[in-house]
Amino acid sequence: MVIAAAAALAAGMLNALAGGGTLLLYPALVALGLPPIAANFHCSVSLCPGYLGAALAQRRALAEQRARWQVLVPIAFVGGASGALLLLRTHAHAFEQLVPWLILLASLSLATQDLLAARLATRGAGGDAHGGPDQVRRLLAPGRFHVLLPILLAAVYAGYFGAGVSVLLLALLGLAFDDTFTRLNALKQALGLAATAGAVSVFALRASVNWPLVAGLAACALLGGFLGGRLATRVRPASLRRIVVVLGVALAAYYFSRLHSGAPS
Repeated sequence: MVIAAAAALAAGMLNALAGGGTLLLYPALVALGLPPIAANFHCSVSLCPGYLGAALAQRRALAEQRARWQVLVPIAFVGGASGALLLLRTHAHAFEQLVPWLILLASLSLATQDLLAARLATRGAGGDAHGGPDQVRRLLAPGRFHVLLPILLAAVYAGYFGAGVSVLLLALLGLAFDDTFTRLNALKQALGLAATAGAVSVFALRASVNWPLVAGLAACALLGGFLGGRLATRVRPASLRRIVVVLGVALAAYYFSRLHSGAPS
């Protein structure tokens, strides 16, 4: 529990500062003896409160985008629940084969985050952000399918594994809407929360969750997020993110080598 708590604390700090906390907590839980699938959903449930805190912190920017989140949040919730169901139906051996690829994908996503943020920082506010039935109808129009389907697929990934999904959601929103980084980032937080909540609802009903463990990990992750927020002015997120990317690539290489040698993850 001490080791797991330390990993959750570090993951919460990392999520607050740079993202990628799953890349710390997941391997720690696996190393402590949890099977890979169980470690994955325990990680998702434990880190879910962090998305709630981030969404509440940006609620003002969300209030200005009521039409968007009214449509996209339910889609993200369904996608997250679907991803969780898919995870629970995945054979353990098949998931072990996927893990290094998922970690590598998450690491590459984090590597592009600064470039994506710089591109979005030059955006102006979009014209279809505010609430109202006309804006909702436009989002649900057949011609907007290219917006809704990628969000749904990203939410499925969030429910299945989740590491790096924030960057993926932000990239998709940046392609879909011509808006400022601040507003799109707030919408990303709401969609991440919805997708994770969908996954957690499935895990709570269908998986054998160790709730005392989750409660301890969630408390440590929340504390880590608070400490990370306090350290935000003293730590360069870009430098920390590069360290996480290197760590993620090293973890992927380690899991690939384990698969090649025939050892279980």
